[in-house]
Amino acid sequence: MTFGEKLSLLRKENNYTQEQLAELLQVSRQSISKWESGLAYPETDRLIKIGKLFSCSMDYLLNDETTQRLPEPDHPEPSEESGFTITLRQGNSIRHVSIKERKSKKTVLGMPLYHIGRNAHGFFALGLKAKGVFSLGLFSTGIFSFGVLSMGLFAFGALALGGIALGAIALGILAIGAICLGIISIGALSIGCFSLGAMAVGRFLAVGDAAQGMIAIGKSEAIGRLYSHLGTITAQEAQSIHQLLSSHVPGWLTWAIHLVQGWLPI
Repeated sequence: MTFGEKLSLLRKENNYTQEQLAELLQVSRQSISKWESGLAYPETDRLIKIGKLFSCSMDYLLNDETTQRLPEPDHPEPSEESGFTITLRQGNSIRHVSIKERKSKKTVLGMPLYHIGRNAHGFFALGLKAKGVFSLGLFSTGIFSFGVLSMGLFAFGALALGGIALGAIALGILAIGAICLGIISIGALSIGCFSLGAMAVGRFLAVGDAAQGMIAIGKSEAIGRLYSHLGTITAQEAQSIHQLLSSHVPGWLTWAIHLVQGWLPI
């Protein structure tokens, strides 16, 4: 087998796409494609990384006649470049924990069942950069995403962007956070179609300490284009507000009207 054929076999056996292998080796996807097709060969430092990553010898990679994958004597372990280090602080003591890459050979929806690494991609993904159905990382994307910067259908993080977003800064259909922007937003500073917060700005409805919108209900300040009110409201006033919303809010947001009815301070 040629080097390109062996590289392709090793990559597929470990459930890597060309893009994922390129990220680990810090090259372009086109480079991986050229290596596998025999149009080009990697430089020495890349060959060493490949040997570390797949635990095979240079003789196996470069000698077409060699079929036994003997690991390099000086490099028995996979490269830590594919792993990452976390810092744990307890009191005055600091502990650094190195996490090496782990990847399931079993796949779900075409992805590894789990992947732990610097750049993780799997059904369950954990890494500095994580992408998966369930992802946890410094930068994470997925259906359920947790991270400092997270994007997903359900996103939780310091900066969260998603269908349902929860974070210090949150942007989503439903956004909850210190600063939030969404169709329905709940936070200290809340901006959206329907907003609830200490300072709430809503296109249609704003409820909070200071509220501004088409309909504004506030404790200390309320600025409404159609309706303004300070303090609690009566059941009859709540019915009038519902009628105003129904007549001025687009039909595709009817679901949101029902969700925010409980906000009204009756």
